[in-house]
Amino acid sequence: MKFTLLPHENIPMAVKPQDIWYVSFEQKRMRPARRAFSRGTETFRSELAAKEFAKQKLTETKNVTAGTLNPHLPKRVISSAQIIEWLEEPNYTDAVP
Repeated sequence: MKFTLLPHENIPMAVKPQDIWYVSFEQKRMRPARRAFSRGTETFRSELAAKEFAKQKLTETKNVTAGTLNPHLPKRVISSAQIIEWLEEPNYTDAVP
């Protein structure tokens, strides 16, 4: 991981330019939480890796979403209602260097 400085603040910021997909999921509550709703997010280099993780999370919760991170284009946002359909799509964007 390399660090860069934000130009306007001179604050170090972690940069992971290779990750282009994310999967967000509702977390299991281990103990009563202060927040009624808690989510976790993981990032991935490829759509295939994101899909594999999403399938795993669907066994734990039905509230799973995914998409591409900025500035990756084309922008994709997959809602929890669309997640099964997305998992069944062929993988066109799996070119990982």
